[in-house]
Amino acid sequence: MVIQFSGEDARRIRWRSQLLGGSDLLPADVVNRAVALQGQDLPAVLRAVALRSRPGTTVPDVRAAFDGGVLVRSWPMRGTLFVTTPEHLAALLFFTAERVHRATARNREELGLDDRTVAHARDVLLEALEKHPLSRAEALSLWDAAGIGTAGGPGYRLLLHLAVAGHVHWGAFHPDRPEQLLTLAPGLVPADPEAALAQIVRGFVLARGPVTEADLAWWTKLPRTVLRRAAATVEDLTTVEVGGVPAWIIGAPPPAEPTGAVLLPGFDEWILGYADRSLTAGPAMLEAIVPGRNGVFRPVVVVDGVTVGTWRLPRTTSRAKSEPVVELLERVPAAARRAIDQAVAAWPHG
Repeated sequence: MVIQFSGEDARRIRWRSQLLGGSDLLPADVVNRAVALQGQDLPAVLRAVALRSRPGTTVPDVRAAFDGGVLVRSWPMRGTLFVTTPEHLAALLFFTAERVHRATARNREELGLDDRTVAHARDVLLEALEKHPLSRAEALSLWDAAGIGTAGGPGYRLLLHLAVAGHVHWGAFHPDRPEQLLTLAPGLVPADPEAALAQIVRGFVLARGPVTEADLAWWTKLPRTVLRRAAATVEDLTTVEVGGVPAWIIGAPPPAEPTGAVLLPGFDEWILGYADRSLTAGPAMLEAIVPGRNGVFRPVVVVDGVTVGTWRLPRTTSRAKSEPVVELLERVPAAARRAIDQAVAAWPHG
């Protein structure tokens, strides 16, 4: 008999899957468990990893994982930046690189990036990276000096193309500025691609469940037939139903006990990890998260698995710690409001 979850139960279980109450894990283990986390906004994803890690973990602790080479940032899926591990990145690119290259071929052509130009850009960049990592500006200047114009889009497309091809990724941080440096990728290839894909499926479900097959297909942009075959090999994958819709979790369902209040950074997997986001956020709330559907996902406030508002840091020139400013959209009881106030006062991640 398939286990039935109410919406409330599913939200509370998803909260725990997402580690929104923290964990006993180091930053690299948090990311490894989840396979990859949305990384379009670098400060936001550093916060997302920190708040899911063991108590006391700071944003500098997450940066240290990049400096140590155990975390990287690249474009493994959909032409979107993610934070992941070198091993997961290699496995993801094994399955997604060709699709991303096909999807971006017309744009490269429009920008004058034919195969010869791309190969020249690759050779110039890799030769320089053999000596030391480069900032984005240094990489673009290198190409400009080699006669490969980068202004107006070609520079970005070359970086994406070479990263998707597995040559480079964003790694350690610049010693003087809050930006990552472009680094040579180790050229990893999964020894057993099918096992690696099953691990990706399992990690996606473990860190976000309950999820649907549609969620997984949206996140990876891989064919459902391929994903179903991989899912069938995950021994502890459990099928449940949420409101009559089939979904997956890993293992036995945990207790669906009430959860607390938490602030989440922009572009968080709590929202972006799913094709259907209606379980945890209503239509008006989703509109507030992405005002005007401009592609910029605002930081959110979550109470007991329900997204109830957004927040922002006030603009200030003071060096003193400033508290986040909350804008609630959903009505919440007094106890929930107190929990939000406590979360605001305790927010440690800048």
